[in-house]
Amino acid sequence: MTQSGTTTPLPPVAPKVFASAVESLTTRLRGRLDAAVEAMTAAPVTVEGGMFGVRCGEDALVTLAPDPSGAITDAEQARCTCLLAPRCLHRAAVLGTCPVAVTEPARPVDIAPSALSRLSGLGAAAEPAGAVPPAGPEVSAGPDRIAEPDRPTDETRLTEQVSPTEQVSPTERIRLADPGPEPARDPTDAPTGPTAAQIRAAAGLWTAAAAVLSAGTAGTGAVLQAELLRAAHTARLAGLHRAEAAALGVVRCLRTAHDPYSPGRLTELVTALRELLLVAHLLKAGDPEPALIGAVRRNHRPDGSLRLYGVCREPVIGADDLGGVVTHLLDDDGRWYTLRDVQPGGPARARRAGTALVAIRSFLSDHFRVSHGGLIISGATVSPEGRLLAERGVRATYAAGRPWTEAAPATVFARPLAESAAVRFPASLVADPEGTGDHEGTGYARPLIGCDVEIAAADGEDLLVRELPCGRDAFAGCPPLAGPPVRLAPAHSHPALAHTANLRQLGARPGLRIRVLGRLDPDRVTTLRALAVGPVPGTEATLRLPDDWQGRADLGYDLLLSDHFPPDIPPPSLPSPPAPSSYASCAAPSADSPLWRVRRLVELAVTGGRRIAAESTRGNDHDGHAAVLRRSGLVTGSDLITALGAVAGHRSLDVFGRHSGADPDRYATQWLATAVYLAAAETNLRHGTWPGHEPTSTATDTGTATATATGDS
Repeated sequence: MTQSGTTTPLPPVAPKVFASAVESLTTRLRGRLDAAVEAMTAAPVTVEGGMFGVRCGEDALVTLAPDPSGAITDAEQARCTCLLAPRCLHRAAVLGTCPVAVTEPARPVDIAPSALSRLSGLGAAAEPAGAVPPAGPEVSAGPDRIAEPDRPTDETRLTEQVSPTEQVSPTERIRLADPGPEPARDPTDAPTGPTAAQIRAAAGLWTAAAAVLSAGTAGTGAVLQAELLRAAHTARLAGLHRAEAAALGVVRCLRTAHDPYSPGRLTELVTALRELLLVAHLLKAGDPEPALIGAVRRNHRPDGSLRLYGVCREPVIGADDLGGVVTHLLDDDGRWYTLRDVQPGGPARARRAGTALVAIRSFLSDHFRVSHGGLIISGATVSPEGRLLAERGVRATYAAGRPWTEAAPATVFARPLAESAAVRFPASLVADPEGTGDHEGTGYARPLIGCDVEIAAADGEDLLVRELPCGRDAFAGCPPLAGPPVRLAPAHSHPALAHTANLRQLGARPGLRIRVLGRLDPDRVTTLRALAVGPVPGTEATLRLPDDWQGRADLGYDLLLSDHFPPDIPPPSLPSPPAPSSYASCAAPSADSPLWRVRRLVELAVTGGRRIAAESTRGNDHDGHAAVLRRSGLVTGSDLITALGAVAGHRSLDVFGRHSGADPDRYATQWLATAVYLAAAETNLRHGTWPGHEPTSTATDTGTATATATGDS
């Protein structure tokens, strides 16, 4: 028997199991559930024979028995020894502590402009045309089971499509059934919209999400989360895969937002809640857009063998003390794959994982060797995010790698940064934010961004660089492109990793030319998060790396020394940029524009709920914010925050003049209008900050807002 502390991860639990456990509690026990869930985080956990035991007191022991997939998918797999079981507080609290047993949320399918034009009550929000692209971490930090060849991965678990009658009680079947038989449809006919069951499921999701928004993160406890999970399960049974993924994404954000005012966590939660409300609103209105339904993403099995080339290693430091490494690989067609090793351990494990062993069935190597070499994989199984999985039948063999200057790796550096930014941050929110097209969600990872730059100056931990021309002209030593410099920022600033030290070495050598691989930062204008660097061909003023590094250095692991730089570096080709202090403010685009006033209210409504949103709009400060937006030309933004404050504080009266309570639907619709407007305006503004591109549609608006986004507007 293994005795473990609070760091032992409990098995994931299916949404319907936790929702049923909460529904079985009495009203009195539900009021004590939040405190019980918080107390369970410190309860001792024992693991014996694949079963988890959580001690909840002298006479209460909750036992979790995961199925072969490693998840709790049935109520009988969670038992308690107390007299009130299974309708006991101990069992529900332990299940509320467990993670949600589902695959990672599917990337939302883009909404056509016609769908937004049909969005009832959101006319003003649809002004910056398009749907809202999801935000999220570029690398998801979750426990990885690739080193456990005999155990199915989390990605494999619960990915099968559940039929509307599978494991459904008779009551649910009646509730989900259509009121009458549907007429026969011609297979060649165009989609006519969601079915009656799907509309009811979407309405349930909308109601649950509106309750979460009204309560805010501070007031959303286990009971509201259970209601949202129940609605997500109903959406799954009805075939609303995108809506289910959005709801589960909101629950994940709520459970991991230990500090709801942390900028990264709060932005992720706002995006997830906006996606859920937007999809649910369109579906319950009967919108026929097929993209709103979504699809079940399954693991991808490429035909034949995969020939992959290592590109770089990326350290991962995630929430809940997770740490590890992701090795990025590329095939001959320029498609990206990842080999992940992320487990509890925090920054210390992230530092060690760069040279840790990695197993793919019988193949055993380490991440350094794989990232500088390659793999030949037969019978490959790839997750929808491009992650290589060690399932049965997979065979891997080590193969020689390629430098960045050859074949497929070289194509990564053939696109100018401005063009990459136009794809990553499209002016139209309908466009694919990663530019992967049909590759998205079909087994290929998000591509990294590459470019050749000349170092101009250092600015704290960051570097100010100027981009070099792409193609053969860059090899001939041409001067860098004119225009404002681009900022290189460390992917991680933790002292356990080498990013900051390496950028400090590079910043001390203005005029040095390097080849950079990284990803664009969505929250900082003209900023590239650098993951790896290499020498630029055709010039002497570049890096001189050891042969066994294959012409690149992983900034998180490989430490650059003085021997890796040329002795004489010419000065920068262009004059040095202005004082670094003028570039110190490289925060989100809305931070330097009046849009931050809109974001402030949108985020405050999510964290504090409806009551705090109403209180924040009382007084001269709110009127001043609205006036500044109007003077700046953001008339719709001004009208939206004014309407949101008015709706948040509105209380209807009954025939006797008494307050009859708030209208959560009207408030949720008004918040959604403001959030969609904010996302569209920020996307256009972000697109215009990259050199060489101007926004195709302006984020400023003239004229009066045309809608108040209320339920009857």
